[in-house]
Amino acid sequence: MRTECDYLVIGSGVAGLTFALEAAKHSRVTVLTKRSRTDSATNWAQGGIAAVLHPDDSFEAHVKDTLGTGGGLSHEDVVEMVVREGPARIRELMEIGAEFSRSEGEELDLTREGGHSARRVVHASDMTGREVQRALLAAAERVPNIDILEHHMAVDLIEQSRFGTPRRQVVGAYVLDEESGEVHTYLAQATVLAAGGAGKVYLYTSNPDVATGDGVAMAYRAGALIGNMEFFQFHPTSLYHPEAKSFLISEALRGEGGILRLADGTAFMEQHHALKDLAPRDVVARAIDYEMKRSGADSVFLDMTHLPSHLREERFPTIHAQCLRYGVDMRERPIPVVPAAHYMCGGVVVDDAGRTSLPGLWAVGEVTCSGLHGANRLASNSLLEGLVYGHRVAVALAHETALTPAGDVPDWDAGSAVPSDEEVVVSQNWDELRRFMWNYVGIVRSDKRLSRAARRIALLQEEIREYYWKHLVNRDLLELRNIADVAELIIQCAVARKESRGLHYTIDHPDPRAAFASDTHIERGVAAHIRGRH
Repeated sequence: MRTECDYLVIGSGVAGLTFALEAAKHSRVTVLTKRSRTDSATNWAQGGIAAVLHPDDSFEAHVKDTLGTGGGLSHEDVVEMVVREGPARIRELMEIGAEFSRSEGEELDLTREGGHSARRVVHASDMTGREVQRALLAAAERVPNIDILEHHMAVDLIEQSRFGTPRRQVVGAYVLDEESGEVHTYLAQATVLAAGGAGKVYLYTSNPDVATGDGVAMAYRAGALIGNMEFFQFHPTSLYHPEAKSFLISEALRGEGGILRLADGTAFMEQHHALKDLAPRDVVARAIDYEMKRSGADSVFLDMTHLPSHLREERFPTIHAQCLRYGVDMRERPIPVVPAAHYMCGGVVVDDAGRTSLPGLWAVGEVTCSGLHGANRLASNSLLEGLVYGHRVAVALAHETALTPAGDVPDWDAGSAVPSDEEVVVSQNWDELRRFMWNYVGIVRSDKRLSRAARRIALLQEEIREYYWKHLVNRDLLELRNIADVAELIIQCAVARKESRGLHYTIDHPDPRAAFASDTHIERGVAAHIRGRH
């Protein structure tokens, strides 16, 4: 089957839906989501959206906080743009029905998180992402120009030079319809990647199961420029319990006064950073990792017992209820927590309007390397980025000349592929990959660990590629292929950066170096390299 549309969006989170709502004012938009329309990292976001919404705050302060967290790699012009456009995007969210928490005077209840110098985080209790997703989806479902196709997973981008055409451009994607098992051809004037992150590349993650790096992997295979993949943010605090899968304990708990302690009750963050429990996430994650390895403990503890009841039960009802489900009453005892892979700060390189290096391909949200986060993301700047860039891409595309295929685009050809006969190959490689990425390319790295990881991913890639070309595609196989490509990109970028900066910390090069004060770039056929000062 062959389908044509104006704009093809891959992903149904905050960035993709924000784009779709704005673009649908002048064009027809098809949104693909590989599971249900609510299965996105947006839906899991707890903390909030950072923006200057109080007269005591300022754009300059938010910019300074973002640059200070970014390890010298955030692009100041991008940070300035995103910060200044943020308040308007939040007001638009409220206009379409998003309901955020308010104080007694009906003003927005702004909270503070680690790395912020002011209370500027707007939130919907402790499940902000769910409310944002609800409001955006409800608005999108009211717009006749938007089609949302569930259980449709992109296999690969259609980049025309692969078919003998001299013009290099993306004109759509091959898409697996999971219900029929068939791969269809979707052609579009512009393709927008909004596929989110890749937390599932690690053994422990706060991300949902859909976060398998599909967007970055497809863009890389198509020839797009990728940047800063070594900078993967580990959230310091996920619930430590054998039955608790990927449950995040929001940074907002520390923002409201929560204290990290060892098993004996010792508060330890003052030994690691001047801001103590409000230090940036990378510092807190490394501190917890250090204390756990030093003591041999399975976790540390986040103590909320000394705080007023409304800051536990009313401000964090979802977290409170989930902890109770696992036998942890945070009113009476501290919450056991461990770090988990949380946010991909690198991705597909885009300009300030979301253009990638490939004509016809645009990207928004966590899938991108926009210059906002640099070497480390400031808390609650992620939903902000999705809102701002989703809007900017739609506005930019309204003034772009429509792309047309330069020649005939062939439909998907499965060749001699047969149904999978040994799914154990997929599950075995999946488990092995995530485990060595956690052990060798995790919070703390070394030259030896990265070398081991490089050898392992080379062997796995050989086996995965052989299996991929012999068998008909399904979601499990596609996700394994994508997560392996992302793992290889992370490893190669980490090997290239011979220093410690932001989220990339290596014991063999513990200090930042001026020669590395720029982005890491990598593309198909070109080794990872530091591109020179921006």
